[in-house]
Amino acid sequence: MSHANPIDGFTVDRAQIQTIGRELQRPECILAEPDGTLWSADARGGVMRIAPDGTQRFIGQRADARFESAAAASSAELEHKFTTGTLPNGLAFAANGDILISNFGTDRLEVMTREGDSRVLFDRIDGQPIGKVNFVLRDSRDRIWITVSTRVNPWTQAAASRVRDGYIVVVERGVPRVVAEGFYFTNEIRLDAKEEWLYIVETTGPHITRMRLYEGARGVELKEREVFGPAHLGGFPDGIAFDAHGNLWCTLVMVDQLIALTPQGDKRVLLDDGDPAASQNLLAHMAAGTVTSEHMLAARGTLAPWMASITFGGADLRTVYIGSLMGSTLPHFRSPVAGLPMAHWK
Repeated sequence: MSHANPIDGFTVDRAQIQTIGRELQRPECILAEPDGTLWSADARGGVMRIAPDGTQRFIGQRADARFESAAAASSAELEHKFTTGTLPNGLAFAANGDILISNFGTDRLEVMTREGDSRVLFDRIDGQPIGKVNFVLRDSRDRIWITVSTRVNPWTQAAASRVRDGYIVVVERGVPRVVAEGFYFTNEIRLDAKEEWLYIVETTGPHITRMRLYEGARGVELKEREVFGPAHLGGFPDGIAFDAHGNLWCTLVMVDQLIALTPQGDKRVLLDDGDPAASQNLLAHMAAGTVTSEHMLAARGTLAPWMASITFGGADLRTVYIGSLMGSTLPHFRSPVAGLPMAHWK
């Protein structure tokens, strides 16, 4: 006999939504720790540490020249590395507690200590610039998974034309390797509870794909690619997170909805904060291949504008935090089910 799904009949009560954090800049991704501490990506170049009592401290990256990527062949290229804009995007904790940063602005995977000392881990793969590094995930076996949305610059052109050049990198024993490619703007990824399947956001798909993990001669491999849930989610998926029941929670950026896909792949709308007219206009232009940045910018909600990520936190993993691209605070609410613990959760 199957157990009832704890999100059956659940929708987010807007009156119960609270916020934490203030004057944040592009809080795209959030990491939560068991003691209640939050770490939010910050467009100033680093992260904002938010203590359980709400006090916060910005930790900026300080480049450590001793560990700078050897790919810089000239002083001009080295200067370029230090002067180009920074957009910390996806975050993950390394095994030692340092913070892995997928930098969407500098096109590289970085690691930063909790004091701000920073170094580049990867900015090239197979001899080529890595592209728009979007998200990073560490699994229970200390493998690092990286998504690259596109190699097209500016990335908005890739999104508008639905270029299918996104790919996934795995780092095992310090060596990066492409394990899957040909995605519609690869975004967040998550492993299921048994780490048997990798779930992959294809933002301009717009859908979720999953692939099964196998151990091969070179290391982990991804096979059996399939779309999970609806082939068109009715919006553009961005951030995902599993709960303990196996529901996959997902933010739809720009149309600004929070949805969940049940273990059977059925879609449930948990929160709708979008502008209906602007959302429909955006979807129509995206389908027609005529979308512009103006259409994108017009579509947004008010709670967490350009809703980008979902994180379970709190001691019981039942507090849900929403990250965004245009917000300045972190909305949060209580969930009827706990989140699936991340690899760092101890």
